[in-house]
Amino acid sequence: MYNLPYFKGQDAEEVFQFMKEHPFVFLTGADAENQPVATQVPVFIDQKEGKYFLTGHIMRNTDHHKAFEQNKNVLAVFTGPHTYVSATWYTQPMGSTWNYMSVHARGVMRFGDKEELKAVLRRLTLHYEKGNTASTTVFDNLPAEYTESMMKGIVPFEIEITDLQHVFKLSQNRDEKSYDNIIQQLKQKDSNAKAIAAVMEKRKSKVFPA
Repeated sequence: MYNLPYFKGQDAEEVFQFMKEHPFVFLTGADAENQPVATQVPVFIDQKEGKYFLTGHIMRNTDHHKAFEQNKNVLAVFTGPHTYVSATWYTQPMGSTWNYMSVHARGVMRFGDKEELKAVLRRLTLHYEKGNTASTTVFDNLPAEYTESMMKGIVPFEIEITDLQHVFKLSQNRDEKSYDNIIQQLKQKDSNAKAIAAVMEKRKSKVFPA
């Protein structure tokens, strides 16, 4: 990770809010032979007894399922918008760069049983159906034959977070004039660039206190 102090969030709540807003994580690990594996899944972030956990589910008997059974150490990467930043927007000549936001959560994975799987699926479907209990795609409204068949192919997991690192690389190391110019330039680009510009604008008072 590009781990420099001036590319950090201001408080822990800001980091966890980012994680909640970008729950589709890149989940990676290694098997018993140190071969890398990865998948992408949505997760929930929970706090229990002062510890933080990620919960979700993956497909059974995949390379990553087998690897996580052999090696419980996991890295979950939360990513948000990102964009190219041209050095032509700076007040001084130097190299161009890339602005982005990312959180790395390391932890230990535990697989759950059938009842835990039901709870995960119930929570996921309700959450993404905006709490609409009448929706036909909510877990409890699906045909029992379908859910029983589906659950045979997936397994729930819980990851206890043991280390949390992040980088919010948003031109905090530039002078104020360059910072403002970067924002204006990014506002004219694609949706990713506009999103980064909005975050930079919101954070400006913290980067350059009055």
